[in-house]
Parts: sequence; structure tokens; C-alpha cells
Amino acid sequence: MKTVINVKTEKNVKIHAQKLAKEMGFSLSAIINAYLKQFVRNKEVYFTITPKMSPELENLLGKVEFDIQRNRNISRIFSSNKEIKKHFTSL
Repeated sequence: MKTVINVKTEKNVKIHAQKLAKEMGFSLSAIINAYLKQFVRNKEVYFTITPKMSPELENLLGKVEFDIQRNRNISRIFSSNKEIKKHFTSL
């Protein structure tokens, strides 16, 4: 027998979840059911506090590391706000 569960979530979360599920060839309902079945089967819940980097952020960090290795686009270390203001005023 099937039943209905009402879950409240932010609209943008639902939209993004539906889009991702569709891209993977699933309905959002199928994804949620799979999570619920796994929860019941394993009696475990997993949360992570470590965010996964987006491809855009990974790309940006790669460029920064590239510049650091070649000593490019790096400003000197400032010891006071006054030095920072003087530096930016000089640009």
C-alpha cells in the first residue's frame, strides 16, 4: 500500500532537486523513496559539514595555485590597515 508524505522545503531546493533527479533519469519521488528505504534498512543518517566544491570554484582555485607557483598576481603582506589603504590609493 502506498501513502503520501508531505515535506516542506524551500522552493529553490525542490526545483534544483527535481532538475538533478531528472538529469540522472529519476523522479524526485524515486530519489526520496530510495533514501527512505536506505534509512530504514541501515538505521543510519549521514550528514556532512564539508561542502563539495563547485567546478567553478575548483577552476578558480586551480588558477590561483598556478599563479602562486609562478609568483604572479600576489600582493605583499600588510601589517596594518593604513598600509592597505596606502597601497590601494597608489593603484
